[in-house]
Amino acid sequence: MPSHRVSYDLAEAPLASGEVAIIGAGPGDPGLLTLRALSLIEQADCLVYDRLVSREVLALASPRARRFYVGKASRCHALTQDETNALLVRLSREGRRVVRLKGGDPYIFGRGGEEAEVLIEHGVSFRVVPGITSAQGCAAYGGFPLTHRDHAQSVTFVTGHCKGDGDLALNWASLAAPNQTTVFYMGLANAELIRGELQRHGLPASHPVALVERGTTPEQRRVITCLGELVETIASEGLKPPTLIVVGEVVRLADTLSQPVPEQAAFIEGAVLERVAL
Repeated sequence: MPSHRVSYDLAEAPLASGEVAIIGAGPGDPGLLTLRALSLIEQADCLVYDRLVSREVLALASPRARRFYVGKASRCHALTQDETNALLVRLSREGRRVVRLKGGDPYIFGRGGEEAEVLIEHGVSFRVVPGITSAQGCAAYGGFPLTHRDHAQSVTFVTGHCKGDGDLALNWASLAAPNQTTVFYMGLANAELIRGELQRHGLPASHPVALVERGTTPEQRRVITCLGELVETIASEGLKPPTLIVVGEVVRLADTLSQPVPEQAAFIEGAVLERVAL
């Protein structure tokens, strides 16, 4: 089995005692981590991680690092957001080097901004490391671009659910404009509303849609459908969160451009990583 060798020198100050690093862990494939994220994960005394952080990414941390699961699913939270905020502040005040791991990018539907505000309020030093967001990873591994000169001159990332039980009040007319791609995060529960509003504002029932479940992981499933059959397809395929809904003409390129999802089994076991000291 070939070894994996990574060498880096980021010329960055090490993670300090009491400092928090808010890190985007990417969409699942550990190979999509940035070098900076990997460096800080290795230094962590504590990992505070979300539901969508893959076990392969968690395995990159020291086995001595304490792990705190704070995952959230619809109406099912291991900790409330306020409790997670308090945990970060407490660990910092204990002098721990804290890595806050979030799936995708921490500042794109990841509540990273809310947590950063709390850290500032309590005088906690922190840094933010962006990650490949789910839309980028799922599109690339699903076999289609998010923009294309012939099909989409813009892309919009949209949350498919609201804070609490609020209504999903979006600018549907803008989202239904032609020549763009719209990516709905966390949208399965509101698929009927998404379909109805986009059609009501002008998109045809034949408009292409991609559904990507657990994108970039070995369990990835990609289903191509159309807007008019969105709800029925979700039900017949038994799709579950996390699944992205991608609406746009770029989806038509999926059969042409799709590639197999890279194998990940050897990423941890048998890997030999050589790194330059920071």
